[in-house]
Amino acid sequence: MTVNTEILQSTRIISLATNLPGPAAASRLLRMGASVTKIEPPGGDFLERICPSWYESLSAGQEVRRLDLKTKPGFDELEAMLEDSDLLITSMRPSSLEHLSLDWSALNRSHPRLCHVAIVGYVSPDRNRAGHDLTYLAPFGLLIPPSLPRTLLADLIGAERTVSSALGLLYAREKGHGAGYAEVSLARCAEIATEPLRYGLTVPGGLLGGGLPHYNLYETRRGWIAIAALEPHFLDRLVVELGIPKDNATHDDFRTVFMTRSAAEWEDWATRNDIPIVAVREWE
Repeated sequence: MTVNTEILQSTRIISLATNLPGPAAASRLLRMGASVTKIEPPGGDFLERICPSWYESLSAGQEVRRLDLKTKPGFDELEAMLEDSDLLITSMRPSSLEHLSLDWSALNRSHPRLCHVAIVGYVSPDRNRAGHDLTYLAPFGLLIPPSLPRTLLADLIGAERTVSSALGLLYAREKGHGAGYAEVSLARCAEIATEPLRYGLTVPGGLLGGGLPHYNLYETRRGWIAIAALEPHFLDRLVVELGIPKDNATHDDFRTVFMTRSAAEWEDWATRNDIPIVAVREWE
């Protein structure tokens, strides 16, 4: 993705957020031109222990410090940094922020120009409930046991929500509306991801859940392909090139045709014919 690397020049961000959503958001904001200082607890960021390479990638270009905010010297050092900062990103539970006097009301009194994006798990009345990506997805039909999800969906959506919230707050402040506060709930991010299910598009048998033969997965002579010929011009071109009747094309019609070549061959064919078909690959 192309990012304007000047949009946030002269913007100073302090991030207390560890694990994934906060660091991913801070990395994006840095690529927009902001300077980012990441404050980690004395024990460091858990992500560094479980995935050092990703931790290094997300921390690249940032100043990383370790402070014990439960001690007066550590807290005083953070307070000094916040004095000339524009945005604070946190990912602690609200009760922890209040205990450290880093909740919005306390911050706004001490630093009236400072905007704050708080990444939380849940909204009231469950604001202090423990959770992580897996438990945010579990209540909303986004898991099919016993398989674990292949990505951290709520965390990554939460990171993007954090970026958009940060940009909105900073823009509002520049327009004269003062510093502001935004809360990004990861459970809410997971709930938002269920909207295609809620509206019936991706439920089993729904239009995008297997109901349309031209938006589906098919086994080929070697490997699988994904086909997404949704728009009429794609579908028209597809059925003409494959020799399948458009008005009553069935899943079996496509299955029969696609078994005649390999997934790689179908992808090459689709590229030449400007049709959205891609071979399904395992991550390596």
